[in-house]
Amino acid sequence: MSTFALTPVDFPANSQQRVGERVAAGRVSWVGPLILVAGRTALAVMAQAVVAAIFLLRHHASPWQAAAPWWSIYGTLVDLGCLTLMARFLRQEHIRLRDLVGSIRLRWGRDIFIGIAWLLLAFPFFMLAAPLSSQLVYGSSQPNLYPGLLAGRVLPLWAVIYSLSVWWIIWSPTEEMTYQAYALPRIQALAKNSWIALLVVIFWWTLQHSFFPVILDWHYVAWRFFAFLPGVAILTIVYWRTRRLAPLIIAHWPLDLFAMLITINFQHAGAR
Repeated sequence: MSTFALTPVDFPANSQQRVGERVAAGRVSWVGPLILVAGRTALAVMAQAVVAAIFLLRHHASPWQAAAPWWSIYGTLVDLGCLTLMARFLRQEHIRLRDLVGSIRLRWGRDIFIGIAWLLLAFPFFMLAAPLSSQLVYGSSQPNLYPGLLAGRVLPLWAVIYSLSVWWIIWSPTEEMTYQAYALPRIQALAKNSWIALLVVIFWWTLQHSFFPVILDWHYVAWRFFAFLPGVAILTIVYWRTRRLAPLIIAHWPLDLFAMLITINFQHAGAR
């Protein structure tokens, strides 16, 4: 009579079981997940500060505000910082950034169709939460919110092209890798509690949107937080249940591309 036992090779490198084994072996500590889950927000502030410093050197009267519309350009600095930090911490686990993505199933368009399904699930939560959050914070479902800074941005032509062709392609998978594939399973294994992991990731992932760009107004911070909270929660729960990142990246790409299309002032594109 033969028996069958699952061996480590039966599990992907970033499966919850394998992450738990590395936590038990002391190769994963709280340092990496906490730095990454909160650090992406800090990196967003720092990246905007770099751009503001450039405007300051050019003697701009309001360098911080002048830097805000460039968030789809300096956002790539945030991505590079996150990828560098994740790669460093993953070396201690003897796995690669590629292992965070896991399997990609494109035969018959499987992951593409699953990604579209997740997009259709999450998109209404983002669309419905935005006016509700505006009503809650500003008392109006359609306030004129920070024209030229967050929306209605006027950028040089090269920056518009970059925003529409490069930024979102890098931003979406890096964001998903940081919060979902890296932070969530490691916090879950360290805390030995799924709900703690979910709450920590959902909070920090949502808060990141309140500081990208940084606009010095608490109304803005609160409005962005409540506007993104339901959609972020849905995406996080989907990953927690499925542990498949590729379809969520596919779902995330149209969301970020849509954000570009509605925040750039195309009538004045290239005016700077």
